[in-house]
Amino acid sequence: MLNITVIGAGYVGLVSAACFARLGFSVTCLDVDQSRVDGLKQGVIPIFEPGLDRLVATQAKAGRLRFSLVDPAFITGADIVFLAVGTPSVKDSDEADLSHIFGAARMIAPHLKSGAVVTTKSTVVAGTNRRIRATIAAERPDLRFSVVSNPEFLREGCAIRDFTEPDRVVVGHHDEAGRAAMETVYASFIDNGTPVIFTSLENAELIKYAANAFLALKISFINEVADLCEAAGGDVENLAQAIGLDPRIGERFLQAGPGFGGSCFPKDTRAFAATGRRLGSPLRLIETVVSVNEARKEQLAARVEKALGDCAGKTIAILGAAFKPDTDDVREAASLVLVPALAKAGARLRIYDPQVGPDAAEELRHASFASSLAEALTGADAAVLLTEWEEFRTLDPRWAREVMAGSLFVDFRNALQPAEMQAAGFTYVGIGRGEVPEVPEVLAAAPAPQRVNGSPVNGHTREGHEAARPPRGAAIEMPERRPVGVAL
Repeated sequence: MLNITVIGAGYVGLVSAACFARLGFSVTCLDVDQSRVDGLKQGVIPIFEPGLDRLVATQAKAGRLRFSLVDPAFITGADIVFLAVGTPSVKDSDEADLSHIFGAARMIAPHLKSGAVVTTKSTVVAGTNRRIRATIAAERPDLRFSVVSNPEFLREGCAIRDFTEPDRVVVGHHDEAGRAAMETVYASFIDNGTPVIFTSLENAELIKYAANAFLALKISFINEVADLCEAAGGDVENLAQAIGLDPRIGERFLQAGPGFGGSCFPKDTRAFAATGRRLGSPLRLIETVVSVNEARKEQLAARVEKALGDCAGKTIAILGAAFKPDTDDVREAASLVLVPALAKAGARLRIYDPQVGPDAAEELRHASFASSLAEALTGADAAVLLTEWEEFRTLDPRWAREVMAGSLFVDFRNALQPAEMQAAGFTYVGIGRGEVPEVPEVLAAAPAPQRVNGSPVNGHTREGHEAARPPRGAAIEMPERRPVGVAL
């Protein structure tokens, strides 16, 4: 049985350690935080991730998972050491802060046994793993060891499933010993047909950033299209459904909203763009994604103020503070921008999030915290849905209207049905749902397109489009939508 040591008991390290133990390996998770380690030994999980508490308890009871402060004995006895420490943005810079990863490399170097494999789980910029190898070699020039890049693709809220049922596993290596070790670790995945991509260290590092940047690009794209829908009288929900049926596009990450947040997309897009600038190969699209997303969050308060009018003295219920549901993570969340802005405008703010409390972030202390949805909504002049927790998706509109003092409901996630909200007496504000404008005369008088054999000719070939169509007979009804409430 392989002995695995994971450095770092944060989100990635803790989930990875528990899942490696579930695969049958003997795993020790080390951290420098005494209180965190003591809590984990007692079964106290420092983050909210569905199912993680049960998984940790089961593996610890089975003797496959243990926790400790950094102890050389657990490094010396490890066949594989996974580095899972934070790589946040450098203060006042877009670059990734790699000080923790190199600190960990220097810390483990004196204690590694011959043949050990050092594997980076942390998200690091291109060239980092070769620098890690050089750092360890400088400390131990006679040591035989391997360095591997094995980036994580864990989504908060479903991280255990993402680990155990991955779309793919990426392994960057520089020698056959490192590759062989990872083949052993992921043998069950290979047997089950999961794509396991073996590539260079640099490719593995770039794959992680490119994947996150592309997904962030889709989010920023649909948010800008949502703004156009509001101006042109379209409905971004119908639009996203239609274009998502094209397999070249796909339906995921096409939900318009308040902008992306969390521990990955914001810092990774900034670091990816910074890498491009540093290497003289600018990533102009990603630079734009970063600016579009930041602007998106800054515009949220103005949308609420436009719908509500003067916010001064008004009580606004903020439903959700985490950057997404099923997590307590507020890093780069839209709430950290919206709450201070509305407070500055004079609003009285009341937040309810099932997992986030008042100590989560300094920016949230501008508001009071409710212990329930009912407490948040009762007597509120307006409500703003910011995180699409299931509790909010299943909200009873008539009940909500009865307990609220005002009738404005701003849904920044399009989580509720406009018609139902209007029927309950709400003025409902969604994202990307615009009123149909008058057709300008120049457009109304435009000539009909030229047709060949009954089909319009627009300069594009039909090649590639036929395959993207839904199967014959797969009727999808998108009825003409009538404007509901106020569209911003």
